[in-house]
Amino acid sequence: MLTIDQLSDLKGKRVLVRVDFNVPLKDGEIRDDNRIVQAAPTIKMLISHGARVILLSHLGKIKHKEAPEVVEAQKKKNSLRPVAARLGEILRVPVAFCPDTTGEKAKFFMGVVEPGEVVLMENTRYEKGEEKNDPELAKKWAENIDIFVMDAFGSAHRAHASTYGVPEILKAQGKPVAIGYLVEKEVRNLTRCVEVKDGDRPYIAILGGFKVSDKIKVIDSLLKKCDKILIGGAMAYTFAKALGRTIGKSPCEDDQLEYAKKCFEEANGRILLPLDSIATDAFEGWTQKIVTDDANIPGEMEGMDIGPKTAALFQQEISKAKMVFWNGPMGVFEQKDFAGGTIAVCQAIAKLKSAFTVCGGGDSAAAVKEFGFSDAFSHVSTGGGASLEMIENDGHLPGIDILK
Repeated sequence: MLTIDQLSDLKGKRVLVRVDFNVPLKDGEIRDDNRIVQAAPTIKMLISHGARVILLSHLGKIKHKEAPEVVEAQKKKNSLRPVAARLGEILRVPVAFCPDTTGEKAKFFMGVVEPGEVVLMENTRYEKGEEKNDPELAKKWAENIDIFVMDAFGSAHRAHASTYGVPEILKAQGKPVAIGYLVEKEVRNLTRCVEVKDGDRPYIAILGGFKVSDKIKVIDSLLKKCDKILIGGAMAYTFAKALGRTIGKSPCEDDQLEYAKKCFEEANGRILLPLDSIATDAFEGWTQKIVTDDANIPGEMEGMDIGPKTAALFQQEISKAKMVFWNGPMGVFEQKDFAGGTIAVCQAIAKLKSAFTVCGGGDSAAAVKEFGFSDAFSHVSTGGGASLEMIENDGHLPGIDILK
């Protein structure tokens, strides 16, 4: 793949950059600007070389099949206008904002941007054809563009018009398509978790989160690569039930029990499950909290976090690792009473001196940031879904492969 540093003669070139500005908003205020900050180096490099920079990103979800007034409300809620203002502050240069994604106004904004200037177009998901990779929509965005740069790792697992259709058109025209600094860093670090070297063993994967069904392919892929997989979070209860343990009122995917049992047996001891749990009598407003004696949870209780025996076991396993890939918290970390398991994993990883450690984005990255452990990892991914798909697909993602 062509990297951004390999692009030559950028001065005056119209460069379309697909960024990931899918940031959390509340009442029009940005609650976490990390994704904007992470995109800044690529944008700074381009404007410093005199490129005319046009940015595309999605934000939130627009359900076009809903009633028109509902769609309009969703569009208003998910406008990128506040992002343009924050990006300007980070870059310390004015960032123009185009309130349309296509049409005459969009053509005007994309046409008048001067060398060294930046314009952010409105949310790509305002367009029905974005998620369908509509060739006509991609053609509109590719018009008069000289170079395409992919720097939206969090969207690289989606073959949408802005992530796949545009570079496909420009490649066919013989124009350069490249990866930005953020995507280059993500690909380099996650490829190491896919193409495992002997020096990176023991390789430990830690998986948590809610559903087994979301991570079936990841588990299958990691079993071929890892020495051990530690499973916590709600998905552990499906495995526990499959092995004949009682899980009380804990969440469980009954349609995945057969897979979980087969997976555990074929792993030959390489999958480690919780030895105990912290459980309550309700998810919210609970009045009773216990630490179970073993892997069984009483019938009236619900598992909320891994217990102290499990935390100690997981920490012991992590201490042996030369490489760690982690995706998914160990419990309901948003509630301080059930953050202990997730913090224990963070602490164990922080103690590793010469290991290569990756946090695979999503809730794990949110937890790592909240508890102050971001700097303890070799790499914290900006894309939870993309990092998982890159692992399960042996390093392949549509938005990356199209650039090769």
